[in-house]
Amino acid sequence: MKMALKNKKPIIGVPVNHTPATENTSALFMTAEKYARVSMEISDTSPILIPAFGKETDFETILNTIDGLLLTGGRANIEPHHYGGQEFPADEIIDPQRDATVLPLIRGCIENEIPVFGICRGIQEINVAMGGSLHYRVHLLPGKNDHRMRRDTEIQAERFALRHEIALTAGGYLHKLLGKKTTKVNSLHAQSINQIATGFSLEALSPDGVIEAINLPTAKRFTVGVQWHAEWRASEHSLASKLFAAFGAAAHDHAKTYR
Repeated sequence: MKMALKNKKPIIGVPVNHTPATENTSALFMTAEKYARVSMEISDTSPILIPAFGKETDFETILNTIDGLLLTGGRANIEPHHYGGQEFPADEIIDPQRDATVLPLIRGCIENEIPVFGICRGIQEINVAMGGSLHYRVHLLPGKNDHRMRRDTEIQAERFALRHEIALTAGGYLHKLLGKKTTKVNSLHAQSINQIATGFSLEALSPDGVIEAINLPTAKRFTVGVQWHAEWRASEHSLASKLFAAFGAAAHDHAKTYR
């Protein structure tokens, strides 16, 4: 069926995770449906998946196609050589192809004024891509709580349940967006931001001082990372829904300007 190619929605690129091939299985690209769905339903955009081809990625074509970049959570941690961290244990889950795909994409998006929204691993990717560093294991740091996913249940609603409050930086982007000083969020991460990348602002802290959100105030368009899983039932969470709406508005603005 021939269709009139008008009034297309902004395109949101969603990078996927990569699982290497084994003797018995093929290599896989994958991500959770919820990220694409929330970008479609709340951000009012059209999501496409970006394969994690690493250095083989056609970055120029992607940057000329997307109107926003949504960085998802993932089981693997960013390899520490990207931020000068200590070498991981041999059994650590890593995804070097995602690292090599996403980190250059983030820098390209920011340079080209394309909106970026990072969730969980995504906030860490933004920070590392722009020169910041990470803590390897938050719960091993003095005075910090255990922010990892619950292991005593396999029920998703329980694992993603609200766990603790966060304090929003007074006068910051998230504070202005929500109109409140605090809100409650879920918690499913082992790592966290250590040194915030130059130029980014601290937007939220957990009660034990873990960085929960950052923003690039000098960016022309939305460039935000949050440590919690904002995609989980986002329509039921005031700050999450406002963030996805703002991300969508920025993507629409980019599309009107460049498409």
